[in-house]
Amino acid sequence: MDKTKYPQLKRRAIQFRKHGFSYREIGQKLGVAKSTIRFWCINVLLSPADRKRLYTRQVLLLSRGPNSQKERREREIAKIIEEAEKEIKIPLSFETYRLIGAFLYWSEGSKTNGFSFSNSDPHFVLFVTRWLKRVLGISPGNLKAWLNIYPQQNDLEIKRFWSELTGIPFENFGKSFTKPPNKGFKKNNLYYGTIKIKVPKGTDMRYRVFGWIKTVLKDIAPEVELKQKEWKSLKETPRPVNIQEKIEV
Repeated sequence: MDKTKYPQLKRRAIQFRKHGFSYREIGQKLGVAKSTIRFWCINVLLSPADRKRLYTRQVLLLSRGPNSQKERREREIAKIIEEAEKEIKIPLSFETYRLIGAFLYWSEGSKTNGFSFSNSDPHFVLFVTRWLKRVLGISPGNLKAWLNIYPQQNDLEIKRFWSELTGIPFENFGKSFTKPPNKGFKKNNLYYGTIKIKVPKGTDMRYRVFGWIKTVLKDIAPEVELKQKEWKSLKETPRPVNIQEKIEV
């Protein structure tokens, strides 16, 4: 900040302080550090009413402690998300929609066997299901599905949930895999389990999607391949030995 403006800012700071503003409030209004405001206004006496108001508010903030910081951070995050939403133009173009689905598949889909993807987020699953229909012409009625659930969950109810959400017929669901009981603490509850959705005879579609991805990555592919050649020794690292298998042999 231009220090030639300090005399004017100091005068304004003193006036704000005389009106009962806190050092923090004055600093935010003038864009000056709180420590500087305190130095400028150290000799300004507050009225009893202003001292009581600032003291009461400080006690309240201290009593709220982490909760106050948490609420402030939640407001900051909400503001960031609100501003980010304005950066996206809806409706999406078909090209944008197609590539979003392709990269979601690249992230969560099968890479070596057939055409399938697994996830537990209903928003993700519904998006990809509709993407399959709009972009690849695969209707929900032609999809197969399986669940991965916990012992305490109701298999039939969860199947109904996913069937109603995605439009995949109930009879297209195969036998669910129930995870064995685990005494370990799990932070996240997968209330709907994890669903795997497969496109029958979809291998060629998988290669088609990978072709779209390859086109998008074409500019960076040479750089990646060069770096991989330089570090080819990483691929020569021996696989860990399974001690049990070695004993049995």
